Amino acid sequence: MRVAFVHDWLSSFGGAEQVLFSLCELFPEAPIYTSVYSPQNLPQFRKKKIITSFVNHLPSAQAHPQVYLPFLPMVFEGFNLSEYDLVISDAHCFAKGVITRPETLHICYCHTPTRYLWLPWVDDRLSSSWLKKLLAFYLRVWDFQAAQRVDCFIANSKTVAQRIKKYYRREARVIYPPVKTSLFRPVSSWNQLEDYYLFVGRLVAYKKPDLVVEAFNRLKLPLKIVGTGPLLTTLKRQAKKNIQFLGYLPEGEMKEAYAKARAFVFPAEEDFGLGPVEAMAAGRPVIAYRRGGVTETVIEGETGEFFDQQKVEVLVEKIKSFQPERYDPQKIRQRAEEFDEQVFQKKIKEYIQKEWFAFKKEGR
Repeated sequence: MRVAFVHDWLSSFGGAEQVLFSLCELFPEAPIYTSVYSPQNLPQFRKKKIITSFVNHLPSAQAHPQVYLPFLPMVFEGFNLSEYDLVISDAHCFAKGVITRPETLHICYCHTPTRYLWLPWVDDRLSSSWLKKLLAFYLRVWDFQAAQRVDCFIANSKTVAQRIKKYYRREARVIYPPVKTSLFRPVSSWNQLEDYYLFVGRLVAYKKPDLVVEAFNRLKLPLKIVGTGPLLTTLKRQAKKNIQFLGYLPEGEMKEAYAKARAFVFPAEEDFGLGPVEAMAAGRPVIAYRRGGVTETVIEGETGEFFDQQKVEVLVEKIKSFQPERYDPQKIRQRAEEFDEQVFQKKIKEYIQKEWFAFKKEGR
């Protein structure tokens, strides 16, 4: 079987790229088609054959591919995938819009219907002017039509499956993203825990790092923030001395940061939410906003707790009442193991085999 992957862009390593990397292990010979590839930021893919578009050579594209959103429908429709039997698009944006032969099975692993088109209250980057709103209108039309070209949808959570049904009018099978739980371990005793809370994520508006900073400014409790992004300078100015910005951490330090925290704070509405599962793999409870994929991974009272409004005072009260000693690190880790990479690969492999058999049975 001749297989190809399609990915929106490869500019940094996040949850979508972790899914792609795990898929590549199942089909190591399959090339990747993408709009932009920044090899210095993604050494994980250095052995892969990667086919890029003309956008890859445009100014700032490798650092900020989102700047070229209006070109991406043309980019993905322009890729020639006629030689492949199976195309797997790994998409949070426009990669699902590739055109394949009738004899080619196209499976889309969908991280979300394009967020800035269909969820503007979460990500409003195309809502700030009449020109951007006009662009969003036309891109929504294209995005809906592109979704109809997909033969089978996989959603990364029940939350995303509901969005796919709502906006694309398509059914989707839920297969949760892979988490390398083997990388994380709970501390061996309570004495190894340290007195701080942890936030991990890109410092962008919809992740709500400002909410966490303001809450801990009021609480005056120690907070460590791991991650970089456009809000870093602003947040540093707002933060009091009890808040520490660690930037990017290498794997070993990241594992330690998770394992020694009192709890992991997750204030965003996410499609799945990789950070909370990584924290649970390290045996730490999660304090999360009760929306999105995290409601499918965190078990209230067993692996963490929820707060119901993205308001500073609500988060402050939740943390004040939080009792980390109530939680069993080993039970928390057992929950995380249900989302392990091996579980993901087994389910994906079985799903592809089933859909390929059904596709061929139809005589295509």
